[in-house]
Amino acid sequence: MMRMLFGALAALVLLSAPALAQTAVLRGLDKITGHARDFNAPIGRAVRFGSLEIIARSCSRRPAEETPEVTIYVQIYDHPAARRGETRPRREVFSGWLFASSPGISAVEHPVYDVWAIDCRA
Repeated sequence: MMRMLFGALAALVLLSAPALAQTAVLRGLDKITGHARDFNAPIGRAVRFGSLEIIARSCSRRPAEETPEVTIYVQIYDHPAARRGETRPRREVFSGWLFASSPGISAVEHPVYDVWAIDCRA
């Protein structure tokens, strides 16, 4: 009896927890050209979008029976172009959560690029 109760409790906890993913799907917009592109960012690995280096640290999606929401924790660095013979260090542009349902809550503030959360994939 106790085993069944603990088994049912464990199943309930697993089903109610948000689904963690291995890959974050992001959308980047180049404001100069107007070109938008979706790209995959494996969790913990850096990807490039223009001069930005984007590292997705966590990606979760709510279960289907709840209100849909995708949240992605990212760190974004800018690698500005350097003049010949000059080196410029990367500069942190954004570190925080991106919400697919409300991109304006925590927006990436960059003069050339915008980045949004789209989805999480296994």
